[in-house]
Amino acid sequence: MDCSIVNIRKNNLQGNLDEIQDLFWEYLEWANMRLNQEYSINLEIKSIIEQDMQKIEMFMYPYSRLLLAKDGDFPVGIVCIRKILQDVGEIKRMYVRPKLRGQGIGRLLLESAVLESRDIGYSKIRLDSTRFMKTAHALYKSAGFYEIDPYLESEIPSMFHQYWVFMEKQL
Repeated sequence: MDCSIVNIRKNNLQGNLDEIQDLFWEYLEWANMRLNQEYSINLEIKSIIEQDMQKIEMFMYPYSRLLLAKDGDFPVGIVCIRKILQDVGEIKRMYVRPKLRGQGIGRLLLESAVLESRDIGYSKIRLDSTRFMKTAHALYKSAGFYEIDPYLESEIPSMFHQYWVFMEKQL
């Protein structure tokens, strides 16, 4: 697979909105199914997608990023970076389509997100991930992330912290 990373900016956002929304939807449907199976948690996917799409520019320059992985014109994965503190970013919505996992796309997205975070000027990048995403945790650890306590800026309600892993990487 010849995968490339497309950095979505305001000037090319409109042409990629449907792809972004589709990937967000797939990611949240998959995560919600697993959250329900593992922990009896049920997300309101439609509401989350609507909120994300209404504030999509929170993932835009100068302090945030939205990166799409594409095989030709076909979107195969996504990762977002948002500013949570003056010098700290957060990785959000990192997702690779299930049939394409294990081909290095996740690593490419993660490495791109780390490089972009450095370019922004962040000294740290954080993320949260559900406990069942063990393959993702291994990827994050191999890239220098380590576990930390839950951080205030995470969108995860405190009542669910027991089901999540919180990680950080010094840049």
